[in-house]
Amino acid sequence: MKLPEEFLKKMQNLLGNEYSDFIESYNKESYKGIRVNTLKLSVEDFKKISPFKLSDIPWCKEGFYIDDFDNVRPGKHPYYHCGLYYIQEPSAMIPVEVLNPKPGDRVLDISAAPGGKTTQIGAKLNGEGLLVANDISPKRVKALTKNIEMFGIKNCVVTNETPGRLAEKFKYFFDKILVDAPCSGEGMFRKDPKSVKNWSKFSVNQCSKMQKDILKHIPKMLRPGGLLAYSTCTFSPEENEGTIEWFLKEFPEFEVVKIENIDVLDRGRPEWVGGRREIERTLRAWPHKIEGEGHFIALLKKRDGQNEGLKMFNRRETNYDAYLEFENLNMKISLKESLHIVGENLYSIPDGLPDLTGIKIANLGLYLGKIKKNRFEPSQSLALALKKEDFRDVIDFSSKSIEAIKYLKGETLMLNDKKGWKLVCIDGFPVGWGKQTDSFLKNYYRPEWRMR
Repeated sequence: MKLPEEFLKKMQNLLGNEYSDFIESYNKESYKGIRVNTLKLSVEDFKKISPFKLSDIPWCKEGFYIDDFDNVRPGKHPYYHCGLYYIQEPSAMIPVEVLNPKPGDRVLDISAAPGGKTTQIGAKLNGEGLLVANDISPKRVKALTKNIEMFGIKNCVVTNETPGRLAEKFKYFFDKILVDAPCSGEGMFRKDPKSVKNWSKFSVNQCSKMQKDILKHIPKMLRPGGLLAYSTCTFSPEENEGTIEWFLKEFPEFEVVKIENIDVLDRGRPEWVGGRREIERTLRAWPHKIEGEGHFIALLKKRDGQNEGLKMFNRRETNYDAYLEFENLNMKISLKESLHIVGENLYSIPDGLPDLTGIKIANLGLYLGKIKKNRFEPSQSLALALKKEDFRDVIDFSSKSIEAIKYLKGETLMLNDKKGWKLVCIDGFPVGWGKQTDSFLKNYYRPEWRMR
């Protein structure tokens, strides 16, 4: 791999005696992994059914390196379509482990797309509390929403806003905030050669300005005692220790917290930016020292500040009869206490949601489906949020069967069964819907999600 000369000179100055080991790491393959979705099954149960050879990622108990990744192709296995795991670069799992969300927390992932860290947060919340996942790019929000739906996360709202607009609505609201900041991407050079080409287009100063433009709105959204995790995938001190030094000067109510639950990474280097000593409590992941790519992570606590009461979200009371008929006929659980409709689209909204008038919303909790002409059509996201035992009429294919592959490719299946909606499962894990006629199953697997 040919690396930019300017980058090489900078790294040599920073690393000194370690520079040769650092450069040698680029002659190795990048590490690839998956993270198990504990909303659907335990790590132990996944190990029993895993079609891949796994080895533990030391900083994430749900994370595993995949041997021979390119040949086994985890993204093509039926379990991927069931949302049993997320394909993720191993070091990218560190920031959420540092933030350590707990069930019941209110959490914001402010630069969330494509959703790796969002799904990790959602799994840790385990359906309790509130997760707001935001991205400023409408195109990237589509990928974010898909991954949240595939994971079966019920308590996540997806927004498409600027940090400033969010700060107007979520004053001192969140317990924990993740800023996985846009950066120059130096830590991803080995994993993604395109990032090398893009490096010269995005200067360190440009990236540092973008990071500060996001961070300046965070204090207004975080409650007193709340935690902020800041991460990048770059080596640049200006974007890492330098950005944290700027933040601490601007917002002295924050302090850097020592990260206790990860001990395989290097400390931060405040001396590289003339920063205060407490910045040593931040962490750096180096590709020549761990089995993963480059990352920087800081955990900060808001010592004091304001609290403010918020106007809460007003659910729209309307006619849900078509959905309730579907629920009563087909489901063994009820979602009727949290229903809210927008046009034809029906949602189950999370508890504790503030008023979001004026905010661009891509997904308002769990999207249940559409009500058209007094008929309800269930959504893909509802199927993936259910368990097999939640639905009355189920078709369960083996992951090794041709029927499972045909279903995931969107083909009609010739089956004789009782008419009506079927929850389609693979090895007991819901994956989508089918509607049975006399002699075939009409396939409702979303066209844009189909196996190619």
